[in-house]
Amino acid sequence: MTARPINIGIELALLLALSTLWGMSYTFIKIGVETIPPVTLIAVRTLIAAAVLVLVIRARGLVWPKDAATWRKFAFQACLNSVVPFTLIAWAEQTVDAGLATILNSTTPIFTFLLTFFVTRHEIVTGRKMFGVAVGLVGICLIVGFQALQGFGLALWSQLAIVAATLSYAGAAILGRSFGNLDPMMPAAGSLICGAVMLLPVSLIVDRPWTLAPSQASIFALICLAVLSTAIAFAIYFRLLQTLGSVGATAQAYLRVPIGVAIGCLFLGEVLTPTAWIGLVCVLAGVVAMTLPQRRPQVAGTKAAS
Repeated sequence: MTARPINIGIELALLLALSTLWGMSYTFIKIGVETIPPVTLIAVRTLIAAAVLVLVIRARGLVWPKDAATWRKFAFQACLNSVVPFTLIAWAEQTVDAGLATILNSTTPIFTFLLTFFVTRHEIVTGRKMFGVAVGLVGICLIVGFQALQGFGLALWSQLAIVAATLSYAGAAILGRSFGNLDPMMPAAGSLICGAVMLLPVSLIVDRPWTLAPSQASIFALICLAVLSTAIAFAIYFRLLQTLGSVGATAQAYLRVPIGVAIGCLFLGEVLTPTAWIGLVCVLAGVVAMTLPQRRPQVAGTKAAS
């Protein structure tokens, strides 16, 4: 099967959209866990997002896979991409600021790169990708400023939980490449359905959600989190795994931070330091280095015989 050519401009635009949707998710989670326990927040998040994607799949007339093997892969993907990391981050954000959670979670491409390099070796590890990983990290440090990390260590277990979630995301990015034969909507919806099936019983037992009294702000944040930062974001994410690869798709983790800074400048009157502007350039350079498709070597024998 020959790979379809990709329009890198469209894919980078989708990468930017995904970065924005997931960049907002930390604020939604922070507002949500104020009055909704983490397990219930994530259980309802996955349930609503799954329902939205099921409606989209029905409207598009797509056929669900019927083999048990594919659904087992959906369940495993759900553990790596939603059940474990979503819950860990929601739990952690009860004590960790959304900004610090974003910073810690921005290391996903590093773990993806390392797993690719040392374990799966399913993608070519080029010097350009290594450069992209390194310069992206430098950019993150320059943008947020080292003073943003002053709180590191004050809530060690919560911070370690976010790092564990980041590692889980890296594994999910690699596993997600195995769904290349399916429409991207299928693994997105299938994994969310499996995640909801896993989390809802736990929510009922642990949190007894019928006894909760969530605020309007938390409910609104939960709906935005489910529809925007989960349903729509997952559909984009699985497409990018097929077009940009696991390392390229996780480059959105770098873009979350400058997007968050830009939102602060536009709506909160925050001011970027000159160093932060340099960092923004570094991040964008790193993303481009990791996402540009590798130039295909010329196949032997394609030169016309003279």
